[in-house]
Amino acid sequence: QGSELSGWAMGRWTYEGIDLNHNFADLNTALWDAEDNDLVPHEFPNHYIPIPEYYTFANATVAPETRAVIDWMQRYPFVLSANLHGGELVVTYPFDMTRTYWKAQELTPTADDGVFRWLATVYATSNLAMASEERRLCHYDDFTRFGNIINGANWHTVPGSMNDFSYLHTNCFEITVELSCDKFPHASELPAEWENNRESLLLYMEQVHRGIKGVVRDRDTEQGIANAIISVDGINHDIRT
Repeated sequence: QGSELSGWAMGRWTYEGIDLNHNFADLNTALWDAEDNDLVPHEFPNHYIPIPEYYTFANATVAPETRAVIDWMQRYPFVLSANLHGGELVVTYPFDMTRTYWKAQELTPTADDGVFRWLATVYATSNLAMASEERRLCHYDDFTRFGNIINGANWHTVPGSMNDFSYLHTNCFEITVELSCDKFPHASELPAEWENNRESLLLYMEQVHRGIKGVVRDRDTEQGIANAIISVDGINHDIRT
């Protein structure tokens, strides 16, 4: 049909009819309900939020691909991730789901908003297509006014996104890169798309070296301590070793 004629929904659902982009467990609602009732973090955690029981049932509407990715994320302690989408030129960062459940758009920052804005900006400012002064608008949203980054929920709400799940269930900070106006670029365009994104991908991966890092050890035995909780003053989102 051509790269610009297929529509946003083309190729979005699996054979089973599941939209993988909305298929992760909604942990946001549980966290926000607990916050509203002053239960965080002494009675309800602000990180490593457990997956709800209903989501684990055999008859739950969860794609095998989603279950496999969750298992992968639980086995490896990732700290940085990006998922790549097409059809727009912008980098989005969590939260992807609006806190006011009936709103289609609402600025909904995480406790680590500054870090997420930095990560998104690193990618957007080094992407040749986004940074070009001659770039055209993909559709009708003018993301250039915001430096080609936007809070996901402030663009459109996405309950059950991988970004929000990564942040609330693991140590991983994840963003979404909408890396091309054309959702399905022609084969002849792929070398140019690679050049547009190559440096951005490398610079983004290098951001794992920013911030505090090290090993939490037992003072007497010098052995590393697994699952030690690390808290930072002023940030209501902890990290575990």
